Amino acid sequence: MHWDAMHVAPLERLDLVPPGIRSVNMVQLGRALTDASVDPPITAMIVHGSNPVVTMPNQTLTVEGLQRDDLLTVVHEQFLTDTAQFADYVLPATTQVEHLDLMWAWGHDVIAVNQPAIAPVGEAVSTTEFFRRLSTAMGLDDAYLHLSDDEMLEIAMDSDAFREMDITRSRLEGEGWARLADDRGPTPFADGGFPTDDGRCAFVAPLASVALDRDERWPLHLISAKGSLRFLNSSYAHVPWHVRAEELTVAMHPEDAAARAIADGDRVEVVNERATVPATARLGDVRQGVVALPSGWARGARGTSANALTPDGLSDAGGGGAFHDAFVEVRVAGDTSLEH
Repeated sequence: MHWDAMHVAPLERLDLVPPGIRSVNMVQLGRALTDASVDPPITAMIVHGSNPVVTMPNQTLTVEGLQRDDLLTVVHEQFLTDTAQFADYVLPATTQVEHLDLMWAWGHDVIAVNQPAIAPVGEAVSTTEFFRRLSTAMGLDDAYLHLSDDEMLEIAMDSDAFREMDITRSRLEGEGWARLADDRGPTPFADGGFPTDDGRCAFVAPLASVALDRDERWPLHLISAKGSLRFLNSSYAHVPWHVRAEELTVAMHPEDAAARAIADGDRVEVVNERATVPATARLGDVRQGVVALPSGWARGARGTSANALTPDGLSDAGGGGAFHDAFVEVRVAGDTSLEH
């Protein structure tokens, strides 16, 4: 039994979704909010557990959409994030130490139960409580919309897959976590089976397709890895000493830098047709022809981050974002020769 065969379908209740309801891939949030052909237009949005201004691609388009006067935006958050700054209403959310949760594996093979250590502070409520209250306010009385966190945990744990692995709620509460069984072993994709058209993961795209997609104005391939020392995605960007202690840097190969008269520590601008991102050059960390900016860097006072440069196309691996299909140029700050 694959551990990913475990599911929460009893909680999803897709049968309750009215026919014809639209779905939008969050990667293309900016498009959905700004495309005049969307009929009817999206006029209300609730953001919870996310900071799309920072974490979604084509940042400028996302911001443009959030600035619409006719869009009602509610953000359920713990801090005034970059997204929350565009909200009509910001409502307080609990932190991890204030609510019950079941922590699914992501990048590992462990499942854990998160038990609250303290009661919610002030008016903060969990995401689930937020939607229970919203359901009540909207007069939606289906029982599944009003399940308590405790009841939902019981439903999620009522799984044959869990039973086969001897994983119970009492065990998780006593031990804190349990290792999930997976008959594919530690390398589940050793023989392929990726969710792509051909079942393979292509680290290098066919040269023909690369040639078709490239714009000669932007000769450098931008990657946006989790290279920040003090931020995790966009988390911790609200902490002043974290912001002061780290500067946004772009890693460059020394030969690419020399060709542009850029020295280590120079103030530069990473640019393409979408945006200009100010940064400090750091040499020697990447291969020639590639530059790297950390992902998840909050916009804050800087105004932009790596995702201002990334495209909002979709990959064939499950419809995820094609964040690394971005191409840029790097110039010394203030050099406008690339604008024409």
